[in-house]
Amino acid sequence: MRNVILTCAVTGNLTKPDQSPYLPITPKQIADASLGAAEAGAAIVHLHVRYPDGSPSMEIDHYGEVIERIRTQNKSLIINLTTGQGGRYVPDKDDPKIAAPETQLLPPMQRIQHVLELKPEICTLDLNTMNSGDMIVMNTRPNTRIMAEAMLEAGVKPEIEIFNAGDMVLANEHVANLGIDKPVMYSFVMGVKYSWPATLETIQLGKSLLPNNALWTAFGIGRTEFPMVAQSVLMGGHIRVGMEDNLFLEKGVLAKSNAELCSKACRIITDLNYDIASAEMAREMLDL
Repeated sequence: MRNVILTCAVTGNLTKPDQSPYLPITPKQIADASLGAAEAGAAIVHLHVRYPDGSPSMEIDHYGEVIERIRTQNKSLIINLTTGQGGRYVPDKDDPKIAAPETQLLPPMQRIQHVLELKPEICTLDLNTMNSGDMIVMNTRPNTRIMAEAMLEAGVKPEIEIFNAGDMVLANEHVANLGIDKPVMYSFVMGVKYSWPATLETIQLGKSLLPNNALWTAFGIGRTEFPMVAQSVLMGGHIRVGMEDNLFLEKGVLAKSNAELCSKACRIITDLNYDIASAEMAREMLDL
């Protein structure tokens, strides 16, 4: 059977410390969680960083420390840095043309400065413009193209995150115009409120819109995480789990680590008679 790539999304920026005492916050905790995920089968770690209070950080020093700590113990694990922060808009309640204080919009090059300096092998490219709670996530075509061009110039491969069918149309336009090396990486993000539902039909639709020679992952948020592990691999995709997406090992039972989530995902995959790709195998499959 084919090899399946497991990505671990270690901490994200929306899950909160008061939701789980096991959520990694500091650079050391995030690095240790990444190393544990690798031991449990993850070939890729997708990284956000945080301030000591658990709030989202974009500090390059925080990213740098996490990467350095990982690399001192594991030189083969593939590192994937987020570029999703800096794209949230909240309109002023009296004048929607004015941004409310909660707005987090940043220029495109500022959103990827850590990628340009640290040069991981992979970073995310979010294409969604959508409702997110009471905020709007805004990723315009010109700004996403600026970010994609800069990633490619830095030698970093984009992992294109897809939240709705229209994102696929924009993704395929960028792929056609920018010359992204194949296999192009797509991720279907499912189960986020106001985005794609976590269903088999979503995966079928996403697959139908993929260009030739694409490599894709479909993953679910919250209670849909493990059902989508099985659905994705059976449909020909790869998998992602982690505390960015889900904090529970099963109903009512908090995962004590990202490694526990990875181990459960690996059990599902091996029970289905697929193999888990090592970091070296994944690097070859992704042509990094």
